[in-house]
Amino acid sequence: MSVSIIISVLLGIGFGYVILPEYILQYTDVIIDIGLCVLLFFVGIDIGTNKDIFNQIKKMGLKILLIPIMIIIGSIVGSIIAGVILDLPINESGAIGAGFGWYTLSAMILASESTKLSALAFITNVVREIIALVSIPFIAKYIGDIESIAPAGATAMDTSLPVISKSTNAKTSIISFITGVILSTAVPILVPFILNVLD
Repeated sequence: MSVSIIISVLLGIGFGYVILPEYILQYTDVIIDIGLCVLLFFVGIDIGTNKDIFNQIKKMGLKILLIPIMIIIGSIVGSIIAGVILDLPINESGAIGAGFGWYTLSAMILASESTKLSALAFITNVVREIIALVSIPFIAKYIGDIESIAPAGATAMDTSLPVISKSTNAKTSIISFITGVILSTAVPILVPFILNVLD
């Protein structure tokens, strides 16, 4: 699975560089949205065919919230540690980690602080998403299904969801979606909060 993802990305780069006309670039957002909606539609069908899944999720109760909470803590603490190593202020590195892979929004929020910080947030969160897409199949196979949600962060509800769904099962896909929704909701709250409070 991860090999096919890498090959797809490389083919896309080659196709875009050699064949695709430049005027198509203005429509890439629309094309990506359509493709993503089609993928998520089929993920939804897969989840819907497993009738017992929602009962299993209901039995988990509030314990399901532990997954996004631990991802939040791990992401922010990890980015602060990386910031200390790279000699970045704690509030800036923590705010970048609080992007949880949502590179467009976190970069936009941090743009008001500085262009440099915005660019760093963008690159960091794009790299997180790429690492997630490549590593999820390995994590699911060798560590565990639930653990494979962690690298995806906020993208666990959209771009990473098809990979998680294919690598795990319908129950994990629902947990992944819920986790992604919570993390996506947390980004616009935590990024400015960490940036200002830890200053």
